[in-house]
Amino acid sequence: MFTILAFVATLVSSMLIALVYFRPKLSKNLKVPGLEPVDFNGSGNFPDIKAAGSLHEFLVKLHKQYGPIASFWFGSKLTVSVASPDILKDLKGVFDRPVELFRLLEPLIGSDSIQYCNGTKGRTRRKTTDPAFSHDMLGHFCKNFNELGEEIVAKLASLPENEHIPLCQHSLALTIKGLSQTSFGAYFKSDEMCHKLRHNYEICWHEMEQRLDGSVPDQNSERQQRFNESLKTLKEMVKDIVKLRQESPPQPHERAFIDVLMDHTDLYPESTLLNEAMTYLVGGLQTSGNLLVWTLYFLAAHKDVQEKVFREIVSVVGRNGSIGPDDIVEFHYMKQVINESLRLSVLAPWGAKVQNDDIELGGYVIPKGTPVITALGVVLQDETIWPLPDTFDPERFSPENVKQRHQFAFQPFGLPKRVCPGYRFAYYELTVFLAILIRNFKWSLVDGHVVERSYGLVTSPKEEIWAQVVKRE
Repeated sequence: MFTILAFVATLVSSMLIALVYFRPKLSKNLKVPGLEPVDFNGSGNFPDIKAAGSLHEFLVKLHKQYGPIASFWFGSKLTVSVASPDILKDLKGVFDRPVELFRLLEPLIGSDSIQYCNGTKGRTRRKTTDPAFSHDMLGHFCKNFNELGEEIVAKLASLPENEHIPLCQHSLALTIKGLSQTSFGAYFKSDEMCHKLRHNYEICWHEMEQRLDGSVPDQNSERQQRFNESLKTLKEMVKDIVKLRQESPPQPHERAFIDVLMDHTDLYPESTLLNEAMTYLVGGLQTSGNLLVWTLYFLAAHKDVQEKVFREIVSVVGRNGSIGPDDIVEFHYMKQVINESLRLSVLAPWGAKVQNDDIELGGYVIPKGTPVITALGVVLQDETIWPLPDTFDPERFSPENVKQRHQFAFQPFGLPKRVCPGYRFAYYELTVFLAILIRNFKWSLVDGHVVERSYGLVTSPKEEIWAQVVKRE
């Protein structure tokens, strides 16, 4: 008996010595500093997140207390959060996402969405869909963006002088048309179809936002039934689009995102195609819609910046005429404004990664399978990187200032390998819309209007933003 115990003790000692000499990194810094769970019955630190107001606001407090790398419990799952450009850089090659952190959206986008697709399968699917948002494809979309921009200009010009304009309402309506027409084709040229899309989409999105605090409705409740009916309507619309494009295939210059999915029936059988369409619809509408809202808001609040943008527009394309893909790349200051709007609004507050192997981050060993939140919004508000972080200043993104800053200090669309597939789309669409809106009108905010942020799945204004426009002479 004692011989066995002595042998075991010797074996354990040998293993410890081996760990010390051959895996020194794993012998220390095993525990990332952070919070203990409120309880061990599955809620983890959810009560703390709810008390903070949102996950982003919780992460701001967490990193202020524990530094650039910290841990907490996302339900029953130990989770690490990182908020440092140097640590984010170490995650640049990671493709996979932790499925459990995004389960909230599953009722809307389905379990076979790209959101939950990792490994080789996920990379293959991204490889098939990314060309739908390439520079060449986006060039074809500029005509649609110009038409929609001129349409909203005509509508605004017809309003009475000093009319209060609901900025969120108009911006979201405009981007819904832009995304739906370029991703799904002429089906959404119809105002009736656009209204139908928006009505049902907003019901579904509102339901997802309601569930952020754990408020999940009963399956037989009126609230759940309303969600089910709206989601069914949206999927039926996609089915109609597929049928129409099968019966009358588009010309090469008319191809859209939906056609790319239809080309790959091996990867996208009907149910998967419908869920993928919902995934890209949700991702595109909320990001581009709210980005247009925030950018117009900041321009309306900063007249000097707005006038500088106007002068650049006139110098590149003049007072009339459409904006093409070659013009977009010449709007250097406009891009600075869009980037600063992305930063200051904290549009997409966080992302997440997961590894199949142990990884060292910030001097700590993170066990395989541990969700790692990329606290992008915390980095975008870090005053050591961005002096006076609450101030709107597009000069932060001048070429000179960009060169002096860490590359991973500004990753508003997520890290490489899993960057948002529609990031180019957002820049193209917004640049065209802003160029048309700013060269036609001077924008201002209604006096006394206070705007606050709501850090949900995407950062949006808590209430409608009211603006006024004056036609430029």
